[in-house]
Amino acid sequence: MTAFLKIVYRSLAQLASRPLYWFGMLLLPCLLIFFLTDEMQEGLPENAPAGIVDKDHSQLSRQVTRTLDGMQLVKLTQEANSFTEALEDVKSGRTYGFFLIPENYQADLLAGRSPVVTFYTNMTYFVPGTLLYKNFKVTAVYTKAGTISNVIQSATGTSQEQITPLINPVNIISRPLGNPWLNYSYYLCNGFVPAVLELMIFLLTAYTICEEIKRGTSIEWMRMAGGSVIKAVFGKLLPQTIIWCVLALAMESWLFGWNAFPMNGSWLWMTVSTLLFVFACQGFALFVCCIMPNLRMSLSICALTGLLAFSLAAFSFPVQSMYGAVGIFSWILPVRYYYLIYIDQALDGIALYYSRFYFVAYFAFILAPLTMIWHLKRHLLKPVYLP
Repeated sequence: MTAFLKIVYRSLAQLASRPLYWFGMLLLPCLLIFFLTDEMQEGLPENAPAGIVDKDHSQLSRQVTRTLDGMQLVKLTQEANSFTEALEDVKSGRTYGFFLIPENYQADLLAGRSPVVTFYTNMTYFVPGTLLYKNFKVTAVYTKAGTISNVIQSATGTSQEQITPLINPVNIISRPLGNPWLNYSYYLCNGFVPAVLELMIFLLTAYTICEEIKRGTSIEWMRMAGGSVIKAVFGKLLPQTIIWCVLALAMESWLFGWNAFPMNGSWLWMTVSTLLFVFACQGFALFVCCIMPNLRMSLSICALTGLLAFSLAAFSFPVQSMYGAVGIFSWILPVRYYYLIYIDQALDGIALYYSRFYFVAYFAFILAPLTMIWHLKRHLLKPVYLP
């Protein structure tokens, strides 16, 4: 126990004496957490810049323009004279898409000739592109339906109640579950914020272990632990683990308490998931160090994996729609399981039984380093730094 406490005190002294740890463990994560939640506090992106190409200049085309500009999610900022000019606005980033009204649009529509309305969206920017596509499509469909309804009503004298079932025979009622407010912040922040925490845990855990090998101080470290690599690693990471756990619980309180994110399930299980998430991230980074006990290589692998988590963990793009060879990597990321537990327990509030495999995955990450810890011990006892 005395040797273990000496390792803990040594680790605390290193944390207190190096600004890198203060910046990476406290300042940077807190700044990014506050930035992400503040950036998405509106919940849903509004006024996405879009363009309009009106080649008809009729009463109906002007009505379509006013309808688009009046939508909450669309802001017509550019009025182009041609397709080429509107496309250039999209390529330059001035707009995320544009709506093209063809020539003789009103005349063709009233004559029943089905004019073709075209709209283009830049799906490189997935969220604004998707929102514009949805609003463009709704405008095109309902404008045509409204015009046809007026023509039939004027020609036959049929009432609006009789025409509506003919134009729209199936009435769809949408009831979003889990997030009925369609608030982007409720699922993006609960993905991106833990991903930031995961990235910092990866980097600092790998740096803490492999720095001893680089500096050649791992021999003294192992001597203090009596040759036990388990005691050495546990004592080394214990102070960091406590700090990460406090920061993770503060993150949970910030999201679900201060920002009032929905919690339809159990606070207890979300708290357990948060703490296990920290342990799993440290286990993943330690496993990388065991396989590749080199500071440069381990940091590179952890940085690459942590950064790819923002896209591969499927916060905004489903795994089912990814290429199989790419989507499979989402299952080696601890933040993926945190996100799935969040959906089950916080948003949907379902029984813990349906999240049991995700909790098992946490323990798989925690125990994974034990399979290669002998390899790390060999390099700690005989440190050789390869730049």
